[in-house]
Amino acid sequence: MKRREIQPIGKLVQQFLRQESLESPLNEQRLLKAWGEVLGPEMAAYTGDMFIRNQTLYVHLTSAALRQELMMGRDLLVRTLNQRVGASVITNIIFR
Repeated sequence: MKRREIQPIGKLVQQFLRQESLESPLNEQRLLKAWGEVLGPEMAAYTGDMFIRNQTLYVHLTSAALRQELMMGRDLLVRTLNQRVGASVITNIIFR
């Protein structure tokens, strides 16, 4: 029996996720979870439904004041969320 090159388990799992096209949905779920961590529990309490479609995060907010504030810092929020996930998952955020 011939031994093959030894690889770390993390690298093998990542290869498997890419092969099965599961990496993007997993990163999207990580990003949705990171929303509350990035904004904090007080601001996340005003968040309703969230979903990602075509690299755009759609967020329903119950506070018009918070919506205005987040719209001004949208670019920074996109960068921060993508950095938290470690991949470029979204390119835009739409607040409703």
